[in-house]
Amino acid sequence: MTRPAPGLATARLTTGTVHVRVPATSANLGPGFDALGLALALYDDVAVSVASSGVAVDIVGEGADRLPRGDRHLIACTVLSGLDRLGVRPAGLRISCTNRIPHARGLGSSAAAIIAGLLAARALVADGECRLDVECRLDDAALLKLAAEMEGHPDNVAACLLGGLTVAWTEDGAARAVRLQPVDSLKPVVFVPATRATTAQVRRLLPDSVPHADAAANAGRAALMLAALTTRPDLLLPATVDYLHQPYRAPAMPETAEFVARLRAAGVPAVVSGAGPAVLALGQGPSGLPPPPSGWSALSLPVDRVGAQVRRPD
Repeated sequence: MTRPAPGLATARLTTGTVHVRVPATSANLGPGFDALGLALALYDDVAVSVASSGVAVDIVGEGADRLPRGDRHLIACTVLSGLDRLGVRPAGLRISCTNRIPHARGLGSSAAAIIAGLLAARALVADGECRLDVECRLDDAALLKLAAEMEGHPDNVAACLLGGLTVAWTEDGAARAVRLQPVDSLKPVVFVPATRATTAQVRRLLPDSVPHADAAANAGRAALMLAALTTRPDLLLPATVDYLHQPYRAPAMPETAEFVARLRAAGVPAVVSGAGPAVLALGQGPSGLPPPPSGWSALSLPVDRVGAQVRRPD
């Protein structure tokens, strides 16, 4: 059953279940602050269907013991926002989440939830009239723009949506992104601590301005990073030097900063994954890497080269 929003034309919703798979992501990649993102082969699976009333969320895996089960759940909020943009409000939703992406570790769990919700909303709307002042199809460009608005920055949502290596930016108020193909030899390893940190918390540590010399140095390293990831992996160690965010965030996650320094001293191109506290090691896989601190886990994760995927309704 569909309840049209006031003033909106009626669109038709599918009656089956939409299944969405979304990858984890690591953003920044050292010098590419708020711009570079890499999709990783660790996935959340989400199933969404229209119900006769209410919003119910079932959760298995990460966050099952603490996330809300109703319309306050991020995926539920995002599905409803996406459907509202498309001109429909369902009487109810049933959502099932199988979560594997660690939360609040710098691996794009919130971006994955937002992309999953918006893709599910788009897939739930069958042919029908939509609100005239929005993009009725919610194509990838419109979806990326909306996802970046919800997330607050475009790097993780771009990589989650498109897969591979992405460069994201904002132009005329809209998020945009281009997808690049990383070298086949790239074998990321993610080190995940038990402790959590939110992007909002660590972003508050960043200064309002940085020295011009640091900004210029970071621009060069970010450009070098694209070359290293796509054609010259031998340059990954110098390419992953960052001046803009990691030094300022280090006091909030000393164990992370110490481990990054230890990896780099051993010749491993390592960076803080996103806002942390997880650590991303780029290179040839887990062989010969220094061990992580006690209580951390190591995940050898191939690059996801497909991005978010939707299976059509049953």
